[in-house]
Amino acid sequence: MSTVLIIGAGGVGRVVAHKCVQNSETFTKIILASRTLSRCEEIASELPSGTVHVESVDADITADVVELIKKVGADIVINVALPYQDLTIMDACLETNVPYLDTANYEHPDTAKFEYKEQWAKDSAFKEKNLMALLGSGFDPGATNMFCAYAQKHYFDEIHTIDILDCNAGDHGYPFATNFNPEINLREVSANGRYWENGEWIETKPLELHMPWDYPEVGIKESYLLYHEEMESLVKHIKGLKRIRFFMTFGESYLTHMRCLENVGMLRIDEVDHHGQKIIPIQFLKTLLPDPASLGPRTTGKTNIGIVAEGIKDGKPRKVYIYQIKDHEECYAEVKSQGVSYTTGVPAVIGAKLMVEGTWNMSGTINMEQLDPDPFMEEMNKQGLPWQVKEL
Repeated sequence: MSTVLIIGAGGVGRVVAHKCVQNSETFTKIILASRTLSRCEEIASELPSGTVHVESVDADITADVVELIKKVGADIVINVALPYQDLTIMDACLETNVPYLDTANYEHPDTAKFEYKEQWAKDSAFKEKNLMALLGSGFDPGATNMFCAYAQKHYFDEIHTIDILDCNAGDHGYPFATNFNPEINLREVSANGRYWENGEWIETKPLELHMPWDYPEVGIKESYLLYHEEMESLVKHIKGLKRIRFFMTFGESYLTHMRCLENVGMLRIDEVDHHGQKIIPIQFLKTLLPDPASLGPRTTGKTNIGIVAEGIKDGKPRKVYIYQIKDHEECYAEVKSQGVSYTTGVPAVIGAKLMVEGTWNMSGTINMEQLDPDPFMEEMNKQGLPWQVKEL
């Protein structure tokens, strides 16, 4: 018997709720909570009556999260709220002695910077309570970390280089929209790029470095180097690593719109005065753009996310491509959500399932690649994210 508390009722929260219901033998009671109760009620209405209970919570306030955890008797908390709220929810889990899981690392509201430092700082507190805080159990981070760990375990004696390759070839029909929270998405893409090579971080201008990649079942897409959070932990845990990079695809329409918005100041994250009222431009832009959770019924095409690892096995060079392809329309038919939310939400449920069942049982703040990848990879095949391996 286990009670799961899901905090966050956006596109990923919808997927997590649906998949927890599909795994009711593990998650015997499911609570979905958000600041906006009506969002939770809408998701619950899509599922059999009584399978998902709804609550309201302000995840910015630790005391409110503590009260809710105690009220529902949660055995695990799945955090799919905003990355700004990671620390308050982690603190609530520490206070209530409940395991924690998220899909994205902490980001300070006033600084466009993704890093694990403040979450890793809670490692000793979670260890003292013999609690597990699983960080980044989405797709990237998450499944991509597992691909790296799986490659390290089964295909290499040493991995020297890793390229993480994220392609969304979906079409939602809008001139401009983002597939997940616009504020997080645009801050991520417009920031300077970074990659790790020979023991140091090398910074690039936004979208300065790019290359074409032939994505199976999608085709050749121009792929742009970004900084992405999973690299920060992978450089600590993949032995022999000399370089790691992250690439993501963008269409010309997306890039043109983003550059125009940035040029006129709409991506600013600081307050500006507008007729005597303080507003943050990027938050105002978020209000104007389509809600990512609304894109499901109109998105077609596929995602393809994976890693290319190169290194040595038995003294010989080896290069392996591990990837996963998902069709947006298939995702919507199953869980009423597009593929980007699906590929993030399903790994969150897999991670929570392995924690609740005791398959993964460590204490402290744990990144995905520190765990045995085999049960996760097996669950991916069962839960709707079948993956493939190709020797290059």
